[in-house]
Amino acid sequence: MDTDFDLESLVHVEQTFYEAGYADGHAHGRIHGLIEGRALGREKGFEMWEELGFYEGFARTWSAILVKTGKADDRASQHIKHLLDLIARFPRVNPSSTNANAEENELDISKLQRQIRSRYKALCSSLGVRPRLLSAEIAALDREDGSASPREDTGMDLDLDSGDGMGKRVAKGSAIPVWKIDNATGARKAVTNQDLNF
Repeated sequence: MDTDFDLESLVHVEQTFYEAGYADGHAHGRIHGLIEGRALGREKGFEMWEELGFYEGFARTWSAILVKTGKADDRASQHIKHLLDLIARFPRVNPSSTNANAEENELDISKLQRQIRSRYKALCSSLGVRPRLLSAEIAALDREDGSASPREDTGMDLDLDSGDGMGKRVAKGSAIPVWKIDNATGARKAVTNQDLNF
């Protein structure tokens, strides 16, 4: 019989295999976590910028309308200016992949996004437009359904103004025209967490 056989290694065999498996799993998890994290970050970043692009386009369009109508000095113009300033502060590069300064590292993106949404709602209120937004994915699904569009739900009584042939809607008791900013087609759908992702 061989007397050089080490029984001590057999006592800790489970711990040895556990440590080897943990090291392999940790290395594998780092690789897959990085890949999946980039994919998720790209998807969520696109959703955020889709929303912010909508707000910026909305603000710039209304700014041009107000300038053209000569109402560039009213409350709505101030909301537009503040909304565009907030959107300009939103980071356009990933601060973890660049040498960002300390100010960008301390920027609270979710707080800034809440401020932008609040300013957008205030702007819509001052313009007399209902603040609604559909993601492009949901709007595309609605277009694919091809279901008939019911009378639009705007939350206010509207008269269709056909005087100029544009089909503008005007809220009763108001001279402010109201434009529909989203396509609410088909029957009402239940709101899901996917609908509320921004």
